[in-house]
Amino acid sequence: MDFKNMKFTVGDGCSRGLCRRGCGRQDRQLNTYDWLADVPGNAESTDLVEVQFKNTRKGYYHNVNALDLKKGDVVAVEASPGHDIGVVTLTGKLVKLQVKKANLKSMDDIKRIYRIAKPVDIDKWREAKSREHGTMIQSRQIAKDLNLQMKIGDVEYQGDGNKAIFYYIADERVDFRQLIKVLAETFHVRIEMKQIGARQEAGRIGGTGPCGRELCCATWMKNFVSVSTGAARYQDISLNPQKLAGMCAKLKCCLNYEVDSYIEAGRKLPSREVVLQTIDGDHFLFKTDILAGLVTYSTDKRLAANLVTITAQRALEIVEMNRRGEKPDSLSDSDEPMTENHQVDLLAGESLTRFDKAKKKKKQKSRGNKADNKEAKAANANNQQPANNQQASAENRKQRRAEGKQQRQEDKPQQQRQEGKPQQRQEGKQQQRPDNKPQRDAKPQRPDANGDQQKPQDDRQRQRGPKQQRNGGNGNGGQRRRQGKPNTPQQPKQEKANDGGNQ
Repeated sequence: MDFKNMKFTVGDGCSRGLCRRGCGRQDRQLNTYDWLADVPGNAESTDLVEVQFKNTRKGYYHNVNALDLKKGDVVAVEASPGHDIGVVTLTGKLVKLQVKKANLKSMDDIKRIYRIAKPVDIDKWREAKSREHGTMIQSRQIAKDLNLQMKIGDVEYQGDGNKAIFYYIADERVDFRQLIKVLAETFHVRIEMKQIGARQEAGRIGGTGPCGRELCCATWMKNFVSVSTGAARYQDISLNPQKLAGMCAKLKCCLNYEVDSYIEAGRKLPSREVVLQTIDGDHFLFKTDILAGLVTYSTDKRLAANLVTITAQRALEIVEMNRRGEKPDSLSDSDEPMTENHQVDLLAGESLTRFDKAKKKKKQKSRGNKADNKEAKAANANNQQPANNQQASAENRKQRRAEGKQQRQEDKPQQQRQEGKPQQRQEGKQQQRPDNKPQRDAKPQRPDANGDQQKPQDDRQRQRGPKQQRNGGNGNGGQRRRQGKPNTPQQPKQEKANDGGNQ
């Protein structure tokens, strides 16, 4: 081999085990990867070709004209009546396997491919596809007017526009003979009715499952098997309808994928009704881990008490010992019971609303008094000062003493001012009073040594009557209280006696 003159090329997908010719457009449902596409002579091994139409409808045809067909070519195929337009999705030996999987009744049903589609054929095909949605909406209204218990889920026109296939869902048998007549008169095409199930409808529509992958019924599954809740029981799955139901509102098809493995592993486990007897007491089955081969027993039949986890092999050994009338000291072989290794969840104790709670706390703090917040900050600042630092504490003490002295000096003139203000205010009030209001005496009238009462020197007090003079006496007592002088208990009695003498 001449390595000097060899032309090196960049490796493509086929050289790395993945051929680009085997991959088709991923926007088509039930796409199959042709892993034999780069094998020489694969296309010439058979004349069968797989052609896909709208959504999940596929057909198998003979390439009688020996056309050079590749994955993705648009071809015109035989139909009754006229012709249909589809896309080539698979060629070669894998088509034979797909034909067996499709369960065709007879090989005579396989029709032929006419030609590669021309631009005129493609234009008619696109025009027919543009009428499908409007036809579906109108046909639903017609079925509703006829009071038919059915749902028309999809409409597919043939490539030449001479025929329309109506896919419908119905729980019971429906007599749609009148419906076919009305549809034929309305759309002027040949009508074909096909009943499909809920799973087939979900496959035609497509979507993404809860696992994050595209639906199995839209990618590779064609034959649907009934699914029961027994499959969930074998796998110890909680019977929650919301979790077990798929996009079609039926039980998920994937429940049947691993049932056989769980059934086989469950045969190696002890029965649920068997009670293990030990010297300590009886142990009842609490839970099982089928794939790991572990069983957990509890001393209480209904509650989780003194749980012990052992292997299924050890449990079977204890069952054999109990049959012989023997009782082991404990369930586990060793003194230390077997513990399960659980994965640590870092967010197990966290709540989804943990960020909302932080916002609420901030709002509550903002509603408080600002003065309280300042005092709290000042207290925190003083508490945060280091206690061990003697120099800092000495400076703080000096500063506090200086502030205390300064504050005392400032308070002294204020106190002096406050002591002199009441007298000035009272004198000013007496001077500013009008003549029509009685003026209160500065001091009460006291009797002389001979027992005679002193006469009032003010003219206003002479003009005042006994009732007004009594009130004035009370007013003098109130004036003494305002000036801060204590009122002895004997003074009110003398005032009353004086008032009586005047009367």
